[in-house]
Amino acid sequence: MNATDHTPADLLRSALAADPARPLVTFYDDATGERVELSVATFANWVAKTANLLQGDLAAEPGDRLALLLPAHWQTAVWLLACSATGVVAEVGGDPAGAGLVVSGPDTLEEARACPGERMALALRPLGGRFPQPPPGFTDYAVEVPGQGDRFTPYAPVDPQAPALTVDGLELTGAQLVERARQDALRLGLEPGARLLSGLSYQDWDGLSAGLFAPLAAGASVVLCRNLDRLPAEGLSQRLESERVTVTAL
Repeated sequence: MNATDHTPADLLRSALAADPARPLVTFYDDATGERVELSVATFANWVAKTANLLQGDLAAEPGDRLALLLPAHWQTAVWLLACSATGVVAEVGGDPAGAGLVVSGPDTLEEARACPGERMALALRPLGGRFPQPPPGFTDYAVEVPGQGDRFTPYAPVDPQAPALTVDGLELTGAQLVERARQDALRLGLEPGARLLSGLSYQDWDGLSAGLFAPLAAGASVVLCRNLDRLPAEGLSQRLESERVTVTAL
């Protein structure tokens, strides 16, 4: 933990400086059999590209509100950090009608159409694949993000005291988010190099913290599991062993 980190984007920069090659997010989808492992460097590259997409192509500015209609997924984690890097407020499960932008998975497209601003869709297919046909009225993230720059610099510094995230009725500034993540890391017993397996959803703070922010704050990594209820008990035991899990949040 670095005392000079005041936003989630700061936490990621510190992790990148400390050990870019270590795993940060290992994602499983037990409905499809997908497994993806992202090092700090790879994750940071996705964040930079997504932040460039937000700031450039989507013309998002600090304080703009983005309704994030995505499940617990590695690409959701990328969007959360990209919002932090640009100063955009990520409203997890937010009302698209009241947001300037919306980012939707394949199951929430109809709800997302209420957004009057830019609409981005993610197919959530293995390897970050695109839609076979882009949904009408949406931009396909998988088509647009690869061509974005690998380095990101915000047009204006992000204010740690400005709103950064809303979820389940809770609104946090960047500084409050980092402090809560640090406290959760201590409560969970996370240390640098720890491996936390989370089967929680991203629809409340506990799931977001266990599934991303607390491991990031602690210099640990997360094994993020979607549809974990489809994995037999013996399969979970094998995963805990094979992924060298030290802490669980189920």
